[in-house]
Amino acid sequence: MATPVHSPATAWIGDADCDLEDFRAQVERETDLADYPHAAEVRDNVLIYAAPALDRADDRRALKSEVIRAIADGPGVVVFTDAFDAAVVDRASEAFFAIIDSQRAQGQAAGDHFGAPGANDRIWNAAQKLALHDPRTFAEYYANDTLALVCQAWLGPRYQVTSQVNVVNPGGAAQVPHRDYHLGFVPEEHLADYPAHLHRTSPALTLQGAVAHCDMPVESGPTMLLPHSQRFAGGYIAFNRPEFIDYFANHHVQLPLAKGDAVFFNPALYHGAGLNNSADIRRIANLLQISSPFGRAMEAMDRTAMVRAIYPALRAMRAARWSPAALHNVVVATAEGYAFPTNLDSDQPIGSLAPPSQVDTVLRALADDLTEEDLAVALRDQNERRNP
Repeated sequence: MATPVHSPATAWIGDADCDLEDFRAQVERETDLADYPHAAEVRDNVLIYAAPALDRADDRRALKSEVIRAIADGPGVVVFTDAFDAAVVDRASEAFFAIIDSQRAQGQAAGDHFGAPGANDRIWNAAQKLALHDPRTFAEYYANDTLALVCQAWLGPRYQVTSQVNVVNPGGAAQVPHRDYHLGFVPEEHLADYPAHLHRTSPALTLQGAVAHCDMPVESGPTMLLPHSQRFAGGYIAFNRPEFIDYFANHHVQLPLAKGDAVFFNPALYHGAGLNNSADIRRIANLLQISSPFGRAMEAMDRTAMVRAIYPALRAMRAARWSPAALHNVVVATAEGYAFPTNLDSDQPIGSLAPPSQVDTVLRALADDLTEEDLAVALRDQNERRNP
């Protein structure tokens, strides 16, 4: 008789899996720099990579493998210094503050999942709003190769980028420590009804990231992190319990970041925005939530509108001889990369396992140097085929 893959004791997460001493055993370990040959240093148990140096890595697949190990089984969090060009970050920040000012003028208040509403400034669906507000800056921002490297490592060649900008003003309170989307947003009373294998699977469907849009000394409240906490099987159920919140308060780390640095972490890592104790720093970060194409992203986005907005900028970048990899990064970060769900009566997978995705359509248009009008027709026809 075959041995069952899941015994009744391991099929579900319960109170026995939420023991604080077991949690301590998982978390209280050292990150060994020798295990990560591409990393520059370990700081407060967090791996630090110098992004410019990675451009010279001989084996990109080996580098991705190292990132996977770090996020899955290592500290669960990696920092890339000098990941984004400061000038591009500044232009994006100008656009974000303009969007915030517009939201305020319209009387819109953006709430926060884990903080008091109105304490901070937030832009939901910031990726789409930036694409429509400043297409050139969006394209140059998401051409970033460090972002693409980490996304490809954790989620594969196609992924769905969403982002929310968070501005924590002086005096802004810290967030409650938490795990993130998907199971991190399930009501507490429902969590135990999801089998254990989904508690293990959920973190593999998304990647969390944040790009520093200003210098962030510790007093400004950069993200609080608890390295290695993503390893704890009962973490989604346990994170709201007082003893775990207290442990986080006493053992979390905070790393100062410079403008253009980027941090990426496993969504199951215990984390939360820190208290801004500074007198005058409006701590602004672009919070990235990147989803597997096989999962459901948090935000509904009009990717057709985004593609049409940035396509002239893409053509200009191509004419200016930006690398094919940079252009590819922008398209994957913008367009829908998965062909399904679709209407298979009209959008048939002829000669392949799936019909073309929106990413395929945009890449082909760019390769053929289609005009904006021709791309608009191609996107319209594709959308009509996909709809019932």
